[in-house]
Amino acid sequence: MSLAVLTLAVAALDGAATASAAHHPRAARIVAGPGHPAPVFAVDWPTYHRDNTRHGTAPGLPRVGALSVAWRAPLDGAVYGQPLVIGGRVIAATEHDTVYALSVASGTVQWSTNLGSPVPLSSLPCGNIDPLGITGTPVYDPDTGRVFVVAETNGGNHDLVGVNVTTGAVEVRVPVEPPMGDPLAHQQRGALTLLGGRVYVPYGGLLGDCGSYIGSVVSVRTDGSGPVQSYAVPTTREGGIWAPAGGVVDQDRLLFAVGNGESSTAFDGSDSVLALSPELGRVDFFAPSTWADDNARDLDLGSASPTLVGPYVLTAGKRGTGYVLRHDSLGGVGGEVAQASMCRSFGGSAVDDDGTVYLPCTDGTRAIAVDAAGSPTVRWHAAVAARGSPAVGGGAVWVVDYDAGTLYALDPASGQVLAQVAVGTAPHFASPTLARQRAFVGTMAGVTAVNGA
Repeated sequence: MSLAVLTLAVAALDGAATASAAHHPRAARIVAGPGHPAPVFAVDWPTYHRDNTRHGTAPGLPRVGALSVAWRAPLDGAVYGQPLVIGGRVIAATEHDTVYALSVASGTVQWSTNLGSPVPLSSLPCGNIDPLGITGTPVYDPDTGRVFVVAETNGGNHDLVGVNVTTGAVEVRVPVEPPMGDPLAHQQRGALTLLGGRVYVPYGGLLGDCGSYIGSVVSVRTDGSGPVQSYAVPTTREGGIWAPAGGVVDQDRLLFAVGNGESSTAFDGSDSVLALSPELGRVDFFAPSTWADDNARDLDLGSASPTLVGPYVLTAGKRGTGYVLRHDSLGGVGGEVAQASMCRSFGGSAVDDDGTVYLPCTDGTRAIAVDAAGSPTVRWHAAVAARGSPAVGGGAVWVVDYDAGTLYALDPASGQVLAQVAVGTAPHFASPTLARQRAFVGTMAGVTAVNGA
């Protein structure tokens, strides 16, 4: 089953999981038997923003009411990736390289699995996460019953690990090093994508853009067998693929936003939106006509993932300009359908059922409408300067002010605050999970669950 088009099942996950811990030498590829399928329901959240469109919309969520904290689960490190919800379990992965299954109802730990020792900041050439372990949002595969994460371990190793969602047992562990540059200079921050029985892993650099890194995407079969496939941005350095939403699936293609490279003379494939085939060949791209200036001034387009909206793609980055592209022909350099001043955008957008895009902005969410001709209009600017990545459900737009530690529910018609609750300081670009009548937020201390969603 591909998460590009979720197949919703009708039976329930049951049974309590037991604690499990596993760490394997990475010298050998390990495939420890087949996993067991476990269904995904409409009320679940198996990947970043729920499905491979990354629209971040929760169907059937009750209308938002007064918000209150249902529970807080302190874990062994910060939760940078968006929590997943599968059946009665909240799956959270920490910067201490531990994967947890928590009870949706109570936050009680059902199992936890540690995957190794994370990289201390003192061992990195630059950066701002200490320690550096699991940063990108995991993905769940209902065909095998495995949750996949990328664990960075001491020495700068990157392993794709498949963990049984019921028991926490490690069933697959495969090295997935970026194809070019120094592995220690790469950070895996973008969400993992599951498509066609493969997991796709994007790589960018560390905060500070130090060292020899080149943006890339690596893919591996979910059973760990066969060759590792990869794509690297054709630049001499940088061009990171790090936006938190990761790859966006558009029919049979994966769209990725790319950060700035070093060239300001010859176009080097950076500062762009890429369309990659499932085999990771580049089949299309867009870059703004300002790409050289963007590269020179660190105004990369790759700070936010592209957004599918009808027949178009909306993309915006650090410059503050939003570009509308045709999804089936991205346009190459300067080939946008339209552009407009929007905001400096970091993270992942959400899209309502009516096609309104809720854009994450450094000074507060914007609601963007794209008409039939591809012309974008800013409908409203949120009343609060929450900078997190929005999600939609229950008649509200949900956004985290991660520095202040507040979750807001905004009116989708005006951007005014409907409700708010303190959840605890969260990582940059944090996005709430909306599932099973609650909101779940990964924080610097663990996970907070909120009633009223």
